[in-house]
Amino acid sequence: MATPLKIQVLETIAALMTAAFGLLAALAWNTAIAWAVHQYLTADEGIGYFIYAIIITIIAVIATLIIARALGKAKASLVKEEKK
Repeated sequence: MATPLKIQVLETIAALMTAAFGLLAALAWNTAIAWAVHQYLTADEGIGYFIYAIIITIIAVIATLIIARALGKAKASLVKEEKK
């Protein structure tokens, strides 16, 4: 009967990993927006913050999807294992 506990642990780990990527994306956008406000979008070098924020957001979305799929497969495997 450890399967429900294993599923809960996997769900919690997936939630924490997803939250970490969300925080990283939020911090990237915070930096980009802060730079834009300070520079009024006039300097060339600050565009890197926006590119960084976009890249981090894309990575966060992809990582979230991969984590969700892995969690789904793990849960299905644990349920299948328990039925045996």
